Amino acid sequence: MANELDEMDKSLINDEGQDVHVINKRIQVKVGAGSTVFQVILWILGIIPGLIFTLMKVKARSYLQQLQQKIQHDASTIDNYQEERVIILQNAAKLVDKAVDLDKTTFVDIAKARSGIKTTDGDESRNELQSILDDAQRQINVAIESYPNLKAHQEIADAMKQNMYLQSEITAAREVYNDTVMKWNQDIFAWPTKMIVAAKAGYTTRIPFTASKETKEKSRSVFF
Repeated sequence: MANELDEMDKSLINDEGQDVHVINKRIQVKVGAGSTVFQVILWILGIIPGLIFTLMKVKARSYLQQLQQKIQHDASTIDNYQEERVIILQNAAKLVDKAVDLDKTTFVDIAKARSGIKTTDGDESRNELQSILDDAQRQINVAIESYPNLKAHQEIADAMKQNMYLQSEITAAREVYNDTVMKWNQDIFAWPTKMIVAAKAGYTTRIPFTASKETKEKSRSVFF
């Protein structure tokens, strides 16, 4: 019998490659009649099995609520780092503008970013904020590259160094957030206890952070 995944079968090879995308869709947890029958059977078997499963559901509900708080905490950490990055880029833009006439759209973008800090619209807003900050950073970098003498400006160099540090912290915080989201997405479908509780509460899967289309395209560019 041949292997299902046979590297020697040329017809299965995609020479053009395959890109990876996160599907932007929330899936609601639903249970069928079988779950109801399962719980009824437990009570039929006796009051003790029914009570035990009821206690298990209470514990599962508490666990999922705590996991939601963990997700909120992880998201707040990202917000805090992004807020610091806004301030750093704002200061860097002012320093560059004193030396050269910086593109005014840079300040407009940073103002947009500042107004978007700690939004309640979820992951989509955080991704949009990241994109705005990346645009502002790119405009500052263009100005610095156009005027080499700016690279010797210690305050500007320090500000951009802090920006890069914060960006790495945001990346790490996103990894932690995505790990928690993955745990949530797995646990709400853990039948029977957690899945039954999640379905009753109307819980849905959560969408992890994703890179923007522009960022993905830049990652394929030749830098050296």
